[in-house]
Amino acid sequence: MLVRKVPGFVPASPWGLRLPHKFLFLLFLSGLVTLCFGALFLLPHSSRLKRLFSASRTQQPGLEVMAEIAGHRSVSEQEPPPNPAPAAPAPGEDDPSRLLGALRRKGWLRRTRPTGPREEGNRVAALRPQEESVRFSFDYSGFRSRLRHPVLGTRTDESKESQSLVRAQREKIKEMMRFSWQNYRRYAMGKNELRPLTKDGFQGSMFGGLSGATIIDSLDTLYLMELKEEFQEAKAWVQDSFHLNVSGEASLFEVNIRYIGGLLSAFYLTGEEVFRVKAIKLGEKLLPAFNTPTGIPKGVVNFKSGSWGWATAGSSSILAEFGSLHLEFLHLTELSGNPVFAEKVRNIRKVLREIDKPFGLYPNFLSPVSGNWVQHHVSVGGLGDSFYEYLIKSWLMSAKTDTEAKNMYYEALEAIETYLVNVSPGGLTYIAEWRGGILDHKMGHLACFSGGMIALGAEDAKEDKRAYYRELAAQITRTCHESYARSDTKLGPEAFWFNSGREAVATQLSESYYILRPEVVESYMYLWRQTHDPIYREWGWEVVMALEKHCRTEAGFSGIQDVYSNNPNHDNRQQSFFLAETLKYLYLLFSEDDVLSLEDWVFNTEAHPLPVNHSDSSSIAGHRH
Repeated sequence: MLVRKVPGFVPASPWGLRLPHKFLFLLFLSGLVTLCFGALFLLPHSSRLKRLFSASRTQQPGLEVMAEIAGHRSVSEQEPPPNPAPAAPAPGEDDPSRLLGALRRKGWLRRTRPTGPREEGNRVAALRPQEESVRFSFDYSGFRSRLRHPVLGTRTDESKESQSLVRAQREKIKEMMRFSWQNYRRYAMGKNELRPLTKDGFQGSMFGGLSGATIIDSLDTLYLMELKEEFQEAKAWVQDSFHLNVSGEASLFEVNIRYIGGLLSAFYLTGEEVFRVKAIKLGEKLLPAFNTPTGIPKGVVNFKSGSWGWATAGSSSILAEFGSLHLEFLHLTELSGNPVFAEKVRNIRKVLREIDKPFGLYPNFLSPVSGNWVQHHVSVGGLGDSFYEYLIKSWLMSAKTDTEAKNMYYEALEAIETYLVNVSPGGLTYIAEWRGGILDHKMGHLACFSGGMIALGAEDAKEDKRAYYRELAAQITRTCHESYARSDTKLGPEAFWFNSGREAVATQLSESYYILRPEVVESYMYLWRQTHDPIYREWGWEVVMALEKHCRTEAGFSGIQDVYSNNPNHDNRQQSFFLAETLKYLYLLFSEDDVLSLEDWVFNTEAHPLPVNHSDSSSIAGHRH
């Protein structure tokens, strides 16, 4: 140091400064620091610095959700810190302010009062998470007033109906639901599913550590069937025991359709705030799956790291999975005021709209990195099914304003009709699978939903195609009934073929099982509501009787391993979708048309009802709810 070279200088400290010098130096330094910080706080427009140091004063209990507007994530009480904020929108995504405005114009986003000023540049105001949770309020009363029918239908005179066959059939299905729930509650409460033979619960790993799949899946069915005590049990578990601080790897698709769908539906049916809060907080945990170069999400999300699951690091995304998020994510935006959910699914739509499609068909596998199809396997059954379903239901849920979804649906349906629909030598209409131009003449049980889907969309097809689509829906549904009728148990196999002189039957044991699937009775319900042909109720009752005979056990319902056996073995699983879908669709099949009216509700692919977006001007006055 320079001071060490001065003659006669004796260092007073290791730094070579005497005490007076140190005092002057520290005084100068403290003054400099004070000047700098004072200047920062006195500068105009220092909102970013103020957000850094300022904290919200109050937070309304129970409404800690939901703000990720302009990239700011919400803070969840009693949960671990939220995942890192998702990446910026992929190129071509809608700007948040324009998307928010569009959602408001279409009626998807309603606030009961303003949420505060906008920042410079006309961007959406980046409110602090605590402020957003207090300021945002969903107008539940307004929503209910816009429904065109009472949720549970117009009450009939039970004294006149008490002896009717249909009422007795409906009560039987209600008893099956009560039996399924009571055994689940007794032996597996809090687990994901009941194992009725061993009388215990099954947890599995598909949901990343989340529990209670059967509870969430059952909420709306219990409400629909007016099983009030059981519904309160389910609600109490959600309130007290449904925790989101889990750290496993979860299926984006399954968590969305079962948990998010079930919670959204329960909120819309009841207005109970706990369901809305849980749905949005869980939805936020799914957002990291979208952090890919294309915005097409990976199939698995790690709840702990907020990254993709390791098992999907180099894999493709599945059409039915990333294509079955649209309904739920639009409602997450509706209930939270956070446009990020709608942005994510609109970007998926954009990618699919712009990509080249072989012969107008959508293959089942897409790279989320390159945005290219990985292989040309097309199926309306597993891997592809609910993508098509969500297109027509997006059109219907938007009160027929989402013309993009409508156009994509009918274009896809025309390609399916041209290249996949076949008629067997025995006169059975079926939808084959397509592998690079070569057809597999088989149809999966999962594809049997398509009869109902085509019937649902027939009304809005081109006028010269409407009658054809209604007939096509009926013929496909008849074929699926035949797959049940040609088995010894009168339940359908997982897949059935049309070759070598055998039609609508499985050709190997590995495809002969039945796991309480709903797709066939789903189509019966839609065809009944469109035609009121009694054959659909007859076929539905055949399923009820077969379930009672072959699937009911001492402690719940179980799938069976071989539908062609007179005494089949059970698989020891009461699937959560049996309570969410199979029993719900059967109950609706034997109910009046205004019970969960199709004018007011669409069902997600787990049969959770989500409301149609009726605008104020289109609602019909005079209905009481």
